[in-house]
Amino acid sequence: MNTNTNVIQVTNVSPSTTSEQMRTLFSFLGNIEELKLFPPDDSPLPVTSRVCFVKFLESESVGVSQHLTNTVFVDRALIVVPYAEAKQPTRVACS
Repeated sequence: MNTNTNVIQVTNVSPSTTSEQMRTLFSFLGNIEELKLFPPDDSPLPVTSRVCFVKFLESESVGVSQHLTNTVFVDRALIVVPYAEAKQPTRVACS
């Protein structure tokens, strides 16, 4: 695991959650460089769960953000883990 990553992966995100809500939640933990929610807000497909990637300006925010694991947001307990890649993915394969 890359402990110097600036990116977190947030899973078990409620399908009704928007990228703006995620940005608001994680902006309290550090400055956000980039945030991507999959499927995107405007996805025409039915969504059962979402995945969010947050890239912080400071890697210290990654450790702090992991404390939000098991925090219920909207109607689901979030799972927050460091994302080892240097950059966020541009898309996520849904199974």
